[in-house]
Amino acid sequence: MTPRTTVLTAAAHPLAAGGASDHRTLIITLFSVFVAATLGITVWAGRQTRDATDFYAGGRSFTGFQNGLAISGDYMSAASFLGIAGAISLFGYDGFLYSIGFLVAWLVALLLVAEPLRNSGRFTMADVLAHRLKQRPVRTAAGTSTIVVSIFYLLAQMVGAGALVALLLGATGEGARRWIIVLVGLVMVLYVTVGGMKGTTWVQIVKAVMLIAGTLLITILVLNKFHWNLSTLLGHAADASGKGRAFLEPGLQYGKDGTSKLNFVSLGLALVLGTAGLPHILIRFYTVPTARAARKSVNWAIGIIGAFYLMTIALGFGAAALVGPKAIIASNESGNTAAPLLAQEVGGGAGSTGGAILLAVISAVAFATILAVVAGLTLASSASFAHDLWANVIRKGRTSEKEEILTAKLAAVVIGAVSIALGIFAHRLNAAALVALAFAVAASANLPTILYSLFWKRFTTQGALWSIYGGLISSVTLVILSPVVSGNPKALFPGMSFDYFPLGNPGLVSIPLGFALGWLGSLLSKPAADQEKKYAELEVRSLTGYGAH
Repeated sequence: MTPRTTVLTAAAHPLAAGGASDHRTLIITLFSVFVAATLGITVWAGRQTRDATDFYAGGRSFTGFQNGLAISGDYMSAASFLGIAGAISLFGYDGFLYSIGFLVAWLVALLLVAEPLRNSGRFTMADVLAHRLKQRPVRTAAGTSTIVVSIFYLLAQMVGAGALVALLLGATGEGARRWIIVLVGLVMVLYVTVGGMKGTTWVQIVKAVMLIAGTLLITILVLNKFHWNLSTLLGHAADASGKGRAFLEPGLQYGKDGTSKLNFVSLGLALVLGTAGLPHILIRFYTVPTARAARKSVNWAIGIIGAFYLMTIALGFGAAALVGPKAIIASNESGNTAAPLLAQEVGGGAGSTGGAILLAVISAVAFATILAVVAGLTLASSASFAHDLWANVIRKGRTSEKEEILTAKLAAVVIGAVSIALGIFAHRLNAAALVALAFAVAASANLPTILYSLFWKRFTTQGALWSIYGGLISSVTLVILSPVVSGNPKALFPGMSFDYFPLGNPGLVSIPLGFALGWLGSLLSKPAADQEKKYAELEVRSLTGYGAH
């Protein structure tokens, strides 16, 4: 399997074609209005941030519905919006499997993580682990894992943002693209340092509403063209694909040989299990006042995200039927411009005012998607550094809330600077590979330790360290040795060949290894003297929330 990429090329984007410059003012105006509006929201929210609970958890003041919208905004990234529509438009049935995997992942989050995590922790994942294990080593490990996952995920968004925005604004040169990445990074840092969790949450809510509204509008327009008959839409898509019936059956993207099947299972395992271990998703459970609200927010998120992924049927198959795979590939070989091209087509076609308006709206939604996810990732990583590493490991608890918040803001600036630097030098990298790595690390390192800590009495500090570091190291190493990095023309380093691991995603190996190392490390170490007492306290806390805050 060749991973999808969210990195757009200058020749690939529909706006690079002739005639787009006539509507450039409209696009720039929409972007400016959105950025101004969201910065206004951020400043307003920042004035209400008074302590650590406000900065990290939004004062736990959001309702289940509001948090459900924010979770949706945090979860549905540019890879989801642009990538899945493109995958369906080019590979039909196989492309839609991404939608299924992303949606099913929320059942794991709802059934196993949301409520007990909200009850047991305060601001970060490490709070749960530190209650019954040795604070300094597990906070160091959890903080390291959180920052690694966040930066890789963040880098993917930054690379996509720089390319997308530069091309939408008609700035296709290398220098202009670098300045765009710098500007996006500065806006991201402003969101976090000024608004904290309150500002970030409201930006994510606005983005989720925009994304659902834009997707719903395109879905209605597409279905209307096919007289609201889904079978007719699928039939036209299959005919236009040039693949016929095979377009609606498994096998176009992944093939049917053994390695291809294992590759798909590995990616699916990472996507389904990784969601429940993503740091920027986990911290969202702390923004509601009760465990019931946390459960309700996940229910809302499942409904909203589920509706979005169902509408990707119209986006993907609609693009295949109305735009055609040849035009999509000519625009971008990975299909990432399928949704904008479809918007232009259903709006009236290339060169029409209606097409330009709808194209501009969908482009603005894509930009909003990137900013919202980037803000959530920056907040998660800066919070983990300030709360876990600085306050509890380096300062050993001898710090004030004011100092901790200042440290988090400084960490956001540093992480933003690192992301900007990496984004500038890594703009040609495969962003989908970075996203897959983030999911794989989250599923391999974070999820085993969370589940073991919550549900296994015998779990020890050594088990947690083996699980986190083992999952982290194994997933990163296997990705480096995979076809994602070398050995083929679309790899990160196409001129080199050290692809000794045949699968494009390490999940099939690194996730079971993370669980196995946590189990083995616990069995080979002696439990703490108060192990049973601490586990009993955590069990009560996870079920009732008593004593958590």
